[in-house]
Amino acid sequence: MLDRSIHEITLPLKVIIGSGILDKIPDYLSKMKFTNQYRAGIITGPTTYNVAGRIVEESLKNNGYNVEVWKARDARMETANQIVEETKTHSIKIFLGVGGGKSIDLAKYAAYKNNGYMISVPTAASHDGIASPFASLKGTDKPTSTPTTTPYAIIADIDVISKAPPQLIRAGVGDLLGKLTAVKDWQLAHRLKGEYYGEYAAQLALLSAKHVIRYHELIASGNPDGIRIVVEALISSGVAMCIAGSSRPASGSEHLFSHALDLLAPGKALHGEQVALGTIMMLYLYGDPKWKKIKRIMKKIGLPTTAEEIGIPIETIVKALTIAHKIRPNRYTILGEKGLTEEAAWRLVRETGII
Repeated sequence: MLDRSIHEITLPLKVIIGSGILDKIPDYLSKMKFTNQYRAGIITGPTTYNVAGRIVEESLKNNGYNVEVWKARDARMETANQIVEETKTHSIKIFLGVGGGKSIDLAKYAAYKNNGYMISVPTAASHDGIASPFASLKGTDKPTSTPTTTPYAIIADIDVISKAPPQLIRAGVGDLLGKLTAVKDWQLAHRLKGEYYGEYAAQLALLSAKHVIRYHELIASGNPDGIRIVVEALISSGVAMCIAGSSRPASGSEHLFSHALDLLAPGKALHGEQVALGTIMMLYLYGDPKWKKIKRIMKKIGLPTTAEEIGIPIETIVKALTIAHKIRPNRYTILGEKGLTEEAAWRLVRETGII
């Protein structure tokens, strides 16, 4: 029988954030006791390979590493399993996810399946998967997180991340704003359903959100210091999930809404944009007047706050609100077990100005 008094926490060993550090990755690996006897696999994308993957590959090869590169165009489970088998054939032990969410998620999954070490090398600050032990892979029964391995290390080059499209940075802020409702949902599930609740993990996730709220003007300016704040906050949120042992402190009703939109309108908006829009509405459902402040901040930094701005028909948003509770039936949130009626959903989008 499972001993519920045991709570196992696996955290990243090292976090390195700086400028012009991609070609120093062999040095960092050496300090982590990795040698070039370990075979390395770089999982990246066609674009991110040109942005950062090639630099990482060349620096590793110049230091005697045997390196294989995978340029994945999607993060579907089929693609993930193919990479798992190919990396197994090449006896890959170090998995470097160089890129955005897709590349990092694929690398985490491959490392998990191969019992390897995963190094997270983000090229954009658009999501908190940078440091989390979960991956969002398409093609599964539900568009939710898959447990993988905690990144062994995170190496974030601010110069590279600062050159990413501003929309990606804004999406990262949007993902962080979602912690405001995710923690409320976690507390609610604890009170009503007796679910495990970890105060420290919850407060760490909230701190990530509060940090970007405090510095939102600096972030909006595109200043590298602002980018660094977003990166550090995203890593902190990922660590909160590591401590909790689940995505609870970082993913609640606002994420269920985003996942519902992924089903109804795939690829129409970025994950963080959808999460931020959901956060406004879920805060309203909680009766928290902070939703107005969050909406103002979103407008200031350029995040979409209406159906028109996010490019998704209002009817689709309403539909997503009515089915969001079905995405993860075992995850109790403010949406309850029966969800919102269509009438309630229409009232919600009107009251919050989404329409």
